[in-house]
Amino acid sequence: MSAINELAEDRVVEGVYAVARKQRLRTRKGASYLALELVDRTGRIEARVWNDVELLDGRFAEGDAVRVLGRVSKFGERLQLEVRSVEAAEADPVELTPALRRDADELDGFLEFLAAEITHAGLATLVRRFTSDEGLRASLRTLPAAETHHSYAGGLLEHTVGVATLARETAQLHPRLRAELLLAAALLHDVGRVRELGRAPAFRQTDEGRLLGHVHLGLRLIEERAEALDAGVRAELLHAVACHHDRGATRTAEASVLYHANQLDAVAATRPVGD
Repeated sequence: MSAINELAEDRVVEGVYAVARKQRLRTRKGASYLALELVDRTGRIEARVWNDVELLDGRFAEGDAVRVLGRVSKFGERLQLEVRSVEAAEADPVELTPALRRDADELDGFLEFLAAEITHAGLATLVRRFTSDEGLRASLRTLPAAETHHSYAGGLLEHTVGVATLARETAQLHPRLRAELLLAAALLHDVGRVRELGRAPAFRQTDEGRLLGHVHLGLRLIEERAEALDAGVRAELLHAVACHHDRGATRTAEASVLYHANQLDAVAATRPVGD
């Protein structure tokens, strides 16, 4: 069996993968073809079905595990798999989804440690309502943070811990910052992803996720659980979360730091590094 991270140009491959994306499209000449994204634990690759489209299209759906026979070619600078045969496979597609390189239990421990750093009564109670939610904690371990960074199962947990750690360290360097407000905002900044995204391997947006986005959904989740939080502190927290993708909208130092911590963690996780 061929792992995706081992594929090379001009190689004939056979493997079991999960179908993260499936679209039926047409060429410029009007011929039908299937555009796929296939994934396994090691990575992802674009794939195309050019022949026997009618026959093969009916054999599987987006989100299925499939057994594929094909040949690797190069399209521009990227590898692409030309599929010759595909059929449903008896495998759990969730288990074929690219996953964390770090230990999820260790990251969970870091999350608990960071949450315990908050001693402000209202903020601590609010954060605890999220960290004690077993369904939400499970989602952190199974969802990605975004399509562009930490884009694998558990990426949401890894990114949350990363941003919160950066926020905590920044507050220690700059005591003028309201450390607990900043840390709470960092821990909750992407919580809306749990309502925005569906299950592996496709991680398709839910209906409300497509219409509202994770920032708005996160604000709603926080407001639902923050009724006992002082109104002024609640407004500051919501502002920081609302602005974590919009530097120009920030009106407080904590919101600005959260924006930059979010950007820094994303860049550090994705930009190429030297040999």
